[in-house]
Amino acid sequence: MLKTLGKIGAIGIVSEPLPGPDEELRVAERLDATVRRVLGRALCIRHVDAGSCNGCELEIHALNNPIYNLEGANIRFVASPRHADLLLVTGPVAKNMAVALKRTYEATPDPKLVVAVGDCGCTGGVFGESYASYGRVSNVIPVDVAIPGCPPAPVRILQGILTAITAASASAGRVQPASSGAGEQAGAPAPTHELG
Repeated sequence: MLKTLGKIGAIGIVSEPLPGPDEELRVAERLDATVRRVLGRALCIRHVDAGSCNGCELEIHALNNPIYNLEGANIRFVASPRHADLLLVTGPVAKNMAVALKRTYEATPDPKLVVAVGDCGCTGGVFGESYASYGRVSNVIPVDVAIPGCPPAPVRILQGILTAITAASASAGRVQPASSGAGEQAGAPAPTHELG
């Protein structure tokens, strides 16, 4: 034991000095600052499952775990669209969910943001438009940001939320749903921002 301690004392400290702080890694503080600058308070999100397979929901739930810690970044999920600033919509819009989605959208106070999550929410995915599905979310309600992926990673969902917030602060335009109803994939508008 004394031999080992003597060797340690003779060689000295061989580890490198600690690096300085990297400001780019302070994501939570930047996120919190962006939300407070745009809204002046916490961002409230209402999630709507319009007919998904729940793959995107698993990634959305991951946003609340200690790794991503949305609550610490001043973003929280709410149970009522009346308290929401942003609607996070997953899945192709099933025909039996279209009315509920429209009512949720109408119940959300202005100014409201809509983020379509996953390939199904952005394009209709493998389900597309059929007798049971209206396809993408923008066929039913206006969409501000589309986040492709099957399912998108939690980081991409977070980037989509940030894109919607910053676009709102820059007074970006809004996409309107197809005027002829939900049956025309080719004539449907695209989201104002698409991550990809």
